[in-house]
Amino acid sequence: MNKIKNAFENKKAFIGFLTAGDPTFEDSYNNIMAMVKAGADLIEIGIPFSDPIAEGVVIQGANIRALSHGMTTDRAFELAEKVRSQTDIPICFMTYLNPVFKYGYDRFFQRCKDIGVDGLICPDMPFEEKHEASDVAKKYDISVISLIAPTSEERIKMIAEEAEGFIYIVSSMGVTGMRSEIKTDLDHIMDAVKKYAKVPAAIGFGINKPEQAQKMAAISDGVIVGSAIVKLVEKYGSEAPEHIYEYVKSMKDAIR
Repeated sequence: MNKIKNAFENKKAFIGFLTAGDPTFEDSYNNIMAMVKAGADLIEIGIPFSDPIAEGVVIQGANIRALSHGMTTDRAFELAEKVRSQTDIPICFMTYLNPVFKYGYDRFFQRCKDIGVDGLICPDMPFEEKHEASDVAKKYDISVISLIAPTSEERIKMIAEEAEGFIYIVSSMGVTGMRSEIKTDLDHIMDAVKKYAKVPAAIGFGINKPEQAQKMAAISDGVIVGSAIVKLVEKYGSEAPEHIYEYVKSMKDAIR
């Protein structure tokens, strides 16, 4: 059963991202479980890719560390399976279309279903080409998550009406990374999304402080944080879980 809706039931969702295998398989498992313990509502597991075009230097570095330690798509599935054996938290993979295409759509989504992965986020998949993957995903009850960027204005209605799982609102132009302030007119975007969408919408890209999370949660259904968590992994290595726990707890507290 797809669990994504559980992340948003009667609360603002905190969605945390980590790259699978960064810096090792066991470390990424421990870091994910620290997020779960701290109150995260949905986990995004990044499947590392050699050319992560939507990522800033922090998550690029995580991809390089993970790949250099032998992380593969199969190992990412093993990680998700290990997490799923311990918790019912909704899980989405975040990766690029090439690894999914190479794995084979049916094989990829069948394995997601068997393990209990609920969704896929592919930032390099244009909406117009989404059905190539989403039509297959639907057979296995896997949600392919739509992204809406500040440049999506003319296409918001079209994207929002078809969205499943949740909508990923990209807060800023450019790549992922921590930002001191977010200047996009997100109120305007959210008003348009709420008019047409049947699923919740969460805001990501750049959010890294509790006050930013609180502000973004006030206008949306949840917040997505990646680079700030990955930065803790980079800084603390195998000692990261306690730091991730405290950070995620502070962010979740801010949006309650």
